Amino acid sequence: MHRLVVSMKLVIFGPPSAGKGTQAQKLSKQYGIPQVATGDLLRKAVADKTPLGLKIKSYLDQGKLGPDEVIVQLIKERVAKPDCKNGFLLDGFPRTMGQAKELERMTDIDLVLSIVVDFESLVERAVGRRTCPKCSAVYHIKFNPPMNEGICEKCGSKLIQRDDDKEETVRNRLKVYQEQTAPLVEYYRKKGKLVDIDGSGGIDAVFAQMVKAISHLKK
Repeated sequence: MHRLVVSMKLVIFGPPSAGKGTQAQKLSKQYGIPQVATGDLLRKAVADKTPLGLKIKSYLDQGKLGPDEVIVQLIKERVAKPDCKNGFLLDGFPRTMGQAKELERMTDIDLVLSIVVDFESLVERAVGRRTCPKCSAVYHIKFNPPMNEGICEKCGSKLIQRDDDKEETVRNRLKVYQEQTAPLVEYYRKKGKLVDIDGSGGIDAVFAQMVKAISHLKK
């Protein structure tokens, strides 16, 4: 187990279906710092019906993510909590240059890990995914098929393809990610804080690259 880097503040970038969430969870466990995922925070704020959550819901209902100032406020409140005192891992933030500038005013980021994957591979990965609506088990028609086609091995339910795993939706999300994140990647690269991570390998291989990058930070 690597020792905790004091006040280690990380950002993880990665296109949809690149395994960013999985890697963020592994990093959080490895270094004892919380994963601060924008999507989770948004859903919790809406579910709790906080004033910020009610504001966010109005945007989500229109299919929008919400303006920078609302997202920034959400992140600011989260990283001010005691469990973030030794650092945190930002997952899904920043997404725009405006958010990146606000983050810079808020705190110094030590390292940005950017997962790089061929987009066609991501389309294949996402479009082939099948999910059990009952027990949430996930399969893949090519990489991890169930024993009986279309049937969940755990509970016997009929598997479905989620709407956000349909090809047109996946390609649109990748296009949006590219448009939003490309400027941020260059922004952090120029600051000398960004490390490209080859996301084409397995989970452990990708994680090993991230651990190596983090180990180069000054202890």
